[in-house]
Amino acid sequence: MNSPFAETILSGSLLLAIPVALLAGLVSFLSPCVLPLVPGYLGYVTGLSGVDLQKQKRGRMLAGIGLFVLGFSAIFVLLGGAFGQLGTLITGPQNAWITQLLGVLVIVMGVVFLGGFGWLQRDAKIHAKPPAGLWGAPLLGITFGLGWAPCIGPTYSAVQLLSLSGGSSAAKGALLAFIYSLGLGIPFLLIALAVRRGMGVMSFFRRHRLAIQRLGGGILILLGILMATGVWSAWVTGLQYWFQTDVKLPI
Repeated sequence: MNSPFAETILSGSLLLAIPVALLAGLVSFLSPCVLPLVPGYLGYVTGLSGVDLQKQKRGRMLAGIGLFVLGFSAIFVLLGGAFGQLGTLITGPQNAWITQLLGVLVIVMGVVFLGGFGWLQRDAKIHAKPPAGLWGAPLLGITFGLGWAPCIGPTYSAVQLLSLSGGSSAAKGALLAFIYSLGLGIPFLLIALAVRRGMGVMSFFRRHRLAIQRLGGGILILLGILMATGVWSAWVTGLQYWFQTDVKLPI
């Protein structure tokens, strides 16, 4: 491959990690920590609630939610880049065992998502409230991104631990954090596009929140097992070999 950008995007580790990061963001949105609070977030970023919220103009709704999503995405991406840069100091071919250790940590994050380790089930949030409406929407997103919740914290942490597998860099950590933010943020935007229909869809997921929580925790635990047993690294190596031998990319 002659294109550094293409080499980075099509590396085995990223090809496997990107869909996992996207799914982790979606699971975070559907989790009991976020989904029940969506109407509150919608009302806060528009300054409305109830019937007035459903009558709100779509443009203002999208603007408020878009700024909210931008706020927490900026935090996640900055943290992801910093974590990835830190990872360059500890990861490398000579430290393959680190991926196995990271797998154990991802398993722990899966257990936390399922409700284990009670001391990690307490929220840690910034309690300062930004002004309601469009001006406060990005600030609300920032406080959302800086807090720890037992549903968002484990999934985001697992994505960042995953970014260290197969070599780490600030760009890789930031990219996976961005993909995670898409998985978390796009459902907010879709609900803002059609509030009434979105509320109906949300009620379905609320009824099945326990199944979603089990699914999300199971995915994290499975990912951790794959990393801890070396299967994940084998998949990464296989994909890298396939692209190096079978794929010809333009400069």
